[in-house]
Amino acid sequence: MTTPTLAPVADADFEAMLALRIEALRESLERLGRFDPGVARARLRSQFRPEWMQHLVVDGERVGYFTVEPREGELRLHHLYLKPSAQGRGLGAWVMGRLKAQGLPIALAALRGSRANDFYHRHGFRVVEEQDFDIEYRWEAGA
Repeated sequence: MTTPTLAPVADADFEAMLALRIEALRESLERLGRFDPGVARARLRSQFRPEWMQHLVVDGERVGYFTVEPREGELRLHHLYLKPSAQGRGLGAWVMGRLKAQGLPIALAALRGSRANDFYHRHGFRVVEEQDFDIEYRWEAGA
């Protein structure tokens, strides 16, 4: 794996990040009959906080991004999206390592039926709640 670098997010990055999010989620959402670009736009817009976001850059190309909200005593991972061509190359594991190194519990939700669920299980996250469309996870050091 080529080690990625991180780059800050600016307001002007919204459309490119939306396109990447749609590309990353499209297969899972179509399989579940829930693909809707308008909903994707609204969800990203509602959580678009550049100060919490980082681009993942490999060989000068933005291949993904993640959003981490600092909360009282924990981190909330809102997004971790990689272009399909960048998946399976260790980039998500690299992000998880950086987040876990902070030593705080990490909470997140993953789309039910998404391959992301296997990823989070492999990285030690446990299910804390199952909802209609999402599964809530939590990771704690030493758990």
